Amino acid sequence: MLYVTCAIIIHQEKILICQRSEKMKLPLKWEFPGGKIEPGESKKDCLIREIKEELHLHIEVNEALKMVEHHYTDFSLQLFPFVCSVRGGQLTPQEHAQVLWVSKQQLMDYDWAEADIPIVKEFLLSELI
Repeated sequence: MLYVTCAIIIHQEKILICQRSEKMKLPLKWEFPGGKIEPGESKKDCLIREIKEELHLHIEVNEALKMVEHHYTDFSLQLFPFVCSVRGGQLTPQEHAQVLWVSKQQLMDYDWAEADIPIVKEFLLSELI
């Protein structure tokens, strides 16, 4: 089982979504950015580190959404989503094929990784934007 965090980063009423590169598992699927929790690392610290490494953004981690457990054919994960805001940095993607700022209404227009879909749906029902 992999333990992974992801960030729903909100900035100026837009949400940051990322497309996985062709070299990654789940190639070209869309996801909320994040990564694996290191041993002894808190979920929030993991998210701050991963977003800084992958996107060169400094974020504030705000509220948690519901954890999602998902089983793909070759791996399983527990995904811990957090709503976040930008505190600084310059968006510079390091790993993803592309990154986009989209409106809440546009979220379902993308081909999401299966584990992210329940998070998208929960966020759409929220009052967070």
